[in-house]
Amino acid sequence: MADDTRAFQDSGAIAAADYAMRNWTFPEPGDVRIGTAMHRHMFCKQLLETHNPYKPAIIDWPELPPDALQRVMSLPIWDIAIQTEGRASIRVRTYAQTVNDNPLLRAALDMDAGEEARHKVVLAKLVEAYGIRLAPEPAYPPPKHPEWAWMVTGYSECIDSFFAFGLFEAAKRTGYFPMALVETFEPVIQEECRHILFFANWIAWHRRQLPTWKRPWFRLKIITVWLFLVWERIGLARGFNDRGEAQDANFAMTGGQQVGVELGIRALLQICLAENDRRMAGYDPRLLRPVFVPRCARLVCWLSTRRRHPAAQ
Repeated sequence: MADDTRAFQDSGAIAAADYAMRNWTFPEPGDVRIGTAMHRHMFCKQLLETHNPYKPAIIDWPELPPDALQRVMSLPIWDIAIQTEGRASIRVRTYAQTVNDNPLLRAALDMDAGEEARHKVVLAKLVEAYGIRLAPEPAYPPPKHPEWAWMVTGYSECIDSFFAFGLFEAAKRTGYFPMALVETFEPVIQEECRHILFFANWIAWHRRQLPTWKRPWFRLKIITVWLFLVWERIGLARGFNDRGEAQDANFAMTGGQQVGVELGIRALLQICLAENDRRMAGYDPRLLRPVFVPRCARLVCWLSTRRRHPAAQ
């Protein structure tokens, strides 16, 4: 009986932490003006108070049947996924170390960096549990330009998370991954939603902190980051990384086929849009949402519809 009670309490605690991670409202009523101290307080508290304290070391990875295990092992994403989380963690932590004038913002950035590091551990535990072989990991040196690196990481996550939301849902619908594995990995996906929500609000807040004459330069910096990410993904689409090493890292664009989902780009984008909205829905509507990638996706869907129905033009 004692063991049953403890198991119930543990499952109750897990369910409560999962709910708290997905649902959060800022307690202060009324409008929150973007760029104010209240806005900063809100988006920092969102990240800090929705933290899920799960420990990767005690995750009980489910035993997989041979066919499911083979599908998981054959995915060409594990090396790049672990390295991406390793780079993200050091980039966010390095930028956090430059923030010395606001303890709350510094704490939120440290939380973000810690969760990125935990994602890396989760992935490492997964590949260890299922006997997946990885290439040797590179070093993760601190970036020379912390703010630039933090912005590259943030905008990169805005792209990758949007597609990950849809691909994860599509794989779940088809049964490509066993439900037990999906449920085990689910908190990592939702944490990325929290990260990009935090980043989108930081960008808007930080821009308002700059003197008026510096804001155009910051906007130019944002454009430059996006151009860099486009260039980087073109290189990945050709199968090479920035050191000229061959790899298959263009998972966001080819992932549908790789997780056994035969979808056209329009159908996949519609799933991504629906999942993006669903995962964001539990957070205070006064928080800004990432908009650029969803807007691009909606534009592609609209153009696709116009091409399929030219008579409507």
